[in-house]
Amino acid sequence: MKRALLFLTACCCLLSAGAWDWKGLNFSGSIQSDMLVPRNDSGTGATKTGSFLTNTYADLLMQSRYVDAGLRLEFLEYPLPGFEKDFEGWGVPHFWVKGRVGKFELTGGTFYEQFGSGFILRTYEERSLGIDNSLLGGRVVVKPLKGVTLKVLSGVQRRYWKWNKSVVSGADAEVNIDEWIPRLQLTDTKLLAGFSWVNKYEKKEDIYADPTHRYNLPKFVNAWDVRLRLDKGPWSVLAEYAEKTQDPSFDNHYNFDKGRAAMISASYSEKGLSVLLQAKRSENMSFRSRRSMNGTSSFINHLPAFTQDQTYALAAIYPYATQLADGEWAWQAEAGYNFKRNTPLGGKYGMNLKANFSHVRWEGTTNYQDIDVQLTRKFSKAFKLSLMYMNQLYNQTVVEGHGGMIRSNIFIADAKYQFTPKTTLRCELQYLTTPHDQGDWAYGLLELSLAPHWMFTVSDMWNCGTTGLHYYQGLVTYNVGQHRIQGGYGRTRAGYNCSGGVCRYVPASTGWTLSYNFNF
Repeated sequence: MKRALLFLTACCCLLSAGAWDWKGLNFSGSIQSDMLVPRNDSGTGATKTGSFLTNTYADLLMQSRYVDAGLRLEFLEYPLPGFEKDFEGWGVPHFWVKGRVGKFELTGGTFYEQFGSGFILRTYEERSLGIDNSLLGGRVVVKPLKGVTLKVLSGVQRRYWKWNKSVVSGADAEVNIDEWIPRLQLTDTKLLAGFSWVNKYEKKEDIYADPTHRYNLPKFVNAWDVRLRLDKGPWSVLAEYAEKTQDPSFDNHYNFDKGRAAMISASYSEKGLSVLLQAKRSENMSFRSRRSMNGTSSFINHLPAFTQDQTYALAAIYPYATQLADGEWAWQAEAGYNFKRNTPLGGKYGMNLKANFSHVRWEGTTNYQDIDVQLTRKFSKAFKLSLMYMNQLYNQTVVEGHGGMIRSNIFIADAKYQFTPKTTLRCELQYLTTPHDQGDWAYGLLELSLAPHWMFTVSDMWNCGTTGLHYYQGLVTYNVGQHRIQGGYGRTRAGYNCSGGVCRYVPASTGWTLSYNFNF
């Protein structure tokens, strides 16, 4: 407890002291600290793993005309539930210096990078999932010609508080063809072509197929990606294809098949109408810097899920995780339309209608499917209402390894009423009905906002099916200047937290919570 408070105090002093300009140097940064005082809860199965738990991050950035530098201090010595074991520790795992000279940009230290859609390389940070797969090494970016960007990089990948021994290297080239052809510019047409290559060098391990036969594992794994994007007025089309050489790993049960991924995405957006159509095919595209790992760590690449990230509580109970090793077909169609004001359907203030369809399958088996429709209408200057219906198929066996197919229907109403310019009340009512898993769920939320400083929130997620449990929460939020403080008490159900098709299991927890955010 004392160590955590001292660390947070030191971060505040460091960042506050740096919030100024000095001789052309600009300093900025942030603090994020999420804290929990846990309690045992026999109802939910939550267990007290310590007297005080916290995930605390402090970022400091220095910028100048030619050189930028940054670092991140992290304190997870007593991590929040779901971040135990490998997450424990504290220190400065993220540090970098970037220099710009003419057409060159050079980075040394830790850095994040993505080639194309991320099929063969995407390093990024997602704190809610416990993901930070940055590379420690060097990167060079050069723009030798108009419309041409080249990147070359090499490094080792972060895995919690250590670095995997394998070396990840790569190169990427993007060409804005329209900048070379004046006729395309005159017709408002943009055309981009890209090519990427990534190599992983990993020493052989003694991994056996059976007691007498050892796998002959490759030291080098190569992957390449090619893409083409066309934008013309309201239209946009992206086509991308990637391949990976033999990469036997824990994920694919050490088979020696090649990996492939392909996608096409087309969209239209103009005058209140938006349409998105996309399809993806992938197989055996798990690409890690350590072949024997599982879970969410050590991924070099990322495949988008082609499903919506749901923000409503009950719509997010059964989220989909992309199946990188086994493969999948994924389709998504989305359309939105704004009905104009002062029309029969739009009313006085207008109305928005949005529909989405996602379907993911593999070898004749449906992994996931959802159909959802959302209607948002403002009835007066003070009152706004959103209604949503969602029909969902979730193959729990594919995603979690048990449970079979879960079929559910979800109904959501989200209403907001503004009493005064500074006082707003928002109410959510949700209901999920299913004959499978734990049965039906109900959810209610009230949120009172007293701008610009205060917000009060109470909610309850009730399993009115097999368990009868209530997962209640009460929160108070205070904002002042660049500071945000939120405190409360409540229960959190065990389940999967997902973003972009990547999921992490979070155990149940009960207790007092405190969150602090500061930006300058």
